[in-house]
Amino acid sequence: MKAAVWHGQRDVRVEEVPEPPSPPPGQVKVEVAWCGICGTDLHEYLGGPLYIPADTPHPLTGAQAPVTLGHEIAGRVVEVGADVTRVKVGDRVALCPIIGCLECEWCQAGLMGLCPQVAFLGISWQSGAFSQYINVYDYMCYHLPDEVPDEVGAMVEPFAATVRAVKQADVQPGDNVAIIGAGPIGLMALQAARIAGAEQVIAFEPAERRQRVARECGATVIIDPTQQDPVAAIQDVTDGAGADVVIECAGVEATGVLAGRVARRKGRVVVMGVFEQPAPFDFTDLVFSEKTVLGSMGGYGVFDESIQMMADGRFNADPLITGKIDLDAIVSDGFTALIERKDENIKILVSPT
Repeated sequence: MKAAVWHGQRDVRVEEVPEPPSPPPGQVKVEVAWCGICGTDLHEYLGGPLYIPADTPHPLTGAQAPVTLGHEIAGRVVEVGADVTRVKVGDRVALCPIIGCLECEWCQAGLMGLCPQVAFLGISWQSGAFSQYINVYDYMCYHLPDEVPDEVGAMVEPFAATVRAVKQADVQPGDNVAIIGAGPIGLMALQAARIAGAEQVIAFEPAERRQRVARECGATVIIDPTQQDPVAAIQDVTDGAGADVVIECAGVEATGVLAGRVARRKGRVVVMGVFEQPAPFDFTDLVFSEKTVLGSMGGYGVFDESIQMMADGRFNADPLITGKIDLDAIVSDGFTALIERKDENIKILVSPT
């Protein structure tokens, strides 16, 4: 079967790889319908290896570069191993990409993403979802109802990550929430904040196309930080206070500082963006304004809740999907399009068949 395999920076090749064998106990084989290109995939393509084990095998899975990318997946179970009771052949599923040891204190507490040996589908697992078939643990599978088509199901993983970030931030009805960056994650975080009851959802985004999509997704205010003073602008729309909650979704050097400065006194800042290098933060402002800063990684624990939001229509996928491509075009019409034509593209889905 064909797969998109990461070999190094700007070196992803669509090549023939062996089809996964019959799944071992506790695992299932999934036929991939769609897989979304994630910002993490782009970071690995441009600046990796960041999380891909390149020099030594991963301590939990044994995976090592070259690896097949892809983790934002919707598909269908085609085979199950022994002792699998969570899903059956024919079930449509979305996958949580996080793999833990299942034995440490974090896994036992339901916080698998904090496992010291954590591995990720499409990064440090035996295969990734930019391929026709993949073997995964049954605990990674979440049922997709008929109301959630495969294209939308491929967005469960990133949307769940934003739902969890909004919960981490303790967004309450009536809060003013600022979203830094209206890329795919920012636009989903915007929707998650709106669903949680935010009074205002304020998007910081310079790209005109993404500004328009942010409005379609429910943004009440758009601020272009390249055209106006972002701190003054947010104070204008919050009676001089600033945002109760800021969710940083861009992962570039300037946005860390910006996220802190647009938060109000006692405000909460949640960082979701993937930074390729350490970035500055205004710690003096943090101290004197007693702001809280925390990270949020992944959507584990809220997949079923997120799928329900999609099924009942509270989540709107239509403005986000700007491309559907075949696997053979993943570099030219996928990675390159997202990197060089950000104004035109938001979420691109890949079909491996």
